[in-house]
Amino acid sequence: MAALNLSSTVDQFRNLNTRDVSTWPVAPRIAAVMAVIALVLALGWYFSWSDQLAELQHGEDEEVTLKGQYKDKLQQAVNLEPLKKQKELAQQYVARLEKQLPSKSEMDALLSDINQAGIGRGLQFELFRPGVAVVRDYYAELPISVRLTGSYHDIAAFTSDIASLPRIVTLNNLSIAMPANATTPLSLEAVAKTFRYLDQDEVQAQRKAPKVAKP
Repeated sequence: MAALNLSSTVDQFRNLNTRDVSTWPVAPRIAAVMAVIALVLALGWYFSWSDQLAELQHGEDEEVTLKGQYKDKLQQAVNLEPLKKQKELAQQYVARLEKQLPSKSEMDALLSDINQAGIGRGLQFELFRPGVAVVRDYYAELPISVRLTGSYHDIAAFTSDIASLPRIVTLNNLSIAMPANATTPLSLEAVAKTFRYLDQDEVQAQRKAPKVAKP
């Protein structure tokens, strides 16, 4: 029975008059209507709906992005006051460090303080030679080669005095030569490094100087 119905339906599509659709049997007319509907949907999708769906998807993606930015900014707003306090503390810390760095005009006084720290402990300077300053981004480093002699306790006190100076001074490459006999004093060789901050003109010159690529 099903085979007869299928055969009957197929027969309806034979010998159709393409000039007069009204004469078509029911099945071909239904098929033609469905084909027209499918064509209209396809054309609508191609010319209009696909662009609208793309815009809709773009809008949804942008909404997700904006929500993320809103959450980030909200978090920043919540943390703004703690960040301000941290910035103030950092600025205060930097200001304290800057006070420990002499200016260019104060370097002579600092060199004199280092020299007096040794003389005040009864040490004998055999060498006190400032080297060439090494300029960094915001400060300059001045090495000073020193060699002095004296007793163990006086040399130890001298190193303690250097560490207690109000300006930053470090002793590097320490070398102590032991005495050959009880009457020969100890000999200390070291490189004392002190630092000073650059003035505004030096900072500007340093920024304008071409950067040397690191090997």
